[in-house]
Amino acid sequence: MKRLAILVAALMISSPSALGQNAGEIDRVQSGASCTGCNLFQADLSYRDLPRINLSGSRLRQANLSLATMNGSNFSRADLSVADLFGGRFTGASFAHTSLRDANLVGAYFGSADFSGADLSGAILSGAEMETARGLTQAQLDAACGDQDTRLPAGLRIPVC
Repeated sequence: MKRLAILVAALMISSPSALGQNAGEIDRVQSGASCTGCNLFQADLSYRDLPRINLSGSRLRQANLSLATMNGSNFSRADLSVADLFGGRFTGASFAHTSLRDANLVGAYFGSADFSGADLSGAILSGAEMETARGLTQAQLDAACGDQDTRLPAGLRIPVC
């Protein structure tokens, strides 16, 4: 038991960003700076205009991107699981190989966004505009759900939530 406590303490000292958000990195992103591979756990980016920002490989788990405008931004290989993208604008954004597991994409706009290899398991896409999105597959959509207002590329469908 004592060894376990020492190990946990050592991990906390040597890797504080692995356990929670990095406030400095969040501040930089909120100011419009790119931040690849950053720890933005539970970051509040709601209502922000952050065009062409590069957040590839970043941890945005449980982040709030609701009503944000992030056109042309790069989220490739990022963790956006359980994130809230409600009503956001992501025209031309890259979500290639991104985890959007259990994320809220309700009412968001994804015109020409790239979803190649993205994980949409448990994501809610009700009312999302994805008609011109690229890289979407039926298998990805079968793992998510939406409604009659979800707009998808021709030939694709989504289970109803």
